Amino acid sequence: MHLLMWCVQDVFHVLEKKIRRGRRTTTSTRSDLINRVYATDKAREYATTMAEELQAKLGSGYPSFVKPMTQSHVTGGFWLGLPLPFCRKHLPKRDERLTLKDEQGVESETLYLALKNGLSAGWRGFAIQHNLVDGDCLVFELINRTTFKVYIIRQSSYYER
Repeated sequence: MHLLMWCVQDVFHVLEKKIRRGRRTTTSTRSDLINRVYATDKAREYATTMAEELQAKLGSGYPSFVKPMTQSHVTGGFWLGLPLPFCRKHLPKRDERLTLKDEQGVESETLYLALKNGLSAGWRGFAIQHNLVDGDCLVFELINRTTFKVYIIRQSSYYER
């Protein structure tokens, strides 16, 4: 056990040195791992159910989809893949800037990669700005060709009932 703790501490020490020297690493830092939120299955299920109920109540006639957040969406890689049928039917056929508009009307620009069916540049900023964590669930409503209204259902709301 002591050997394992020594190895883990050694790995984090090496990573911290690389970060201080300005080298980019694809590995998470110690603080990234410590600060991650891992949703319970019940909290994740609750957020998803609430998001699906919200989507059903929108009644706007605009196309929408529900997207539960995982670690890869909100930490590290910050890649958000979108549902392929939705992309094919409603989104541009070429890479294009899309606007994400939250419930308060605050807008964030992101890059939609058509061949990969997902959001890249700008998604990280949106996720961080809105403190998204594993288990949160989002409802994306396409209110015009390049603008999504985004509703956020927090996984933590499971504990606030």
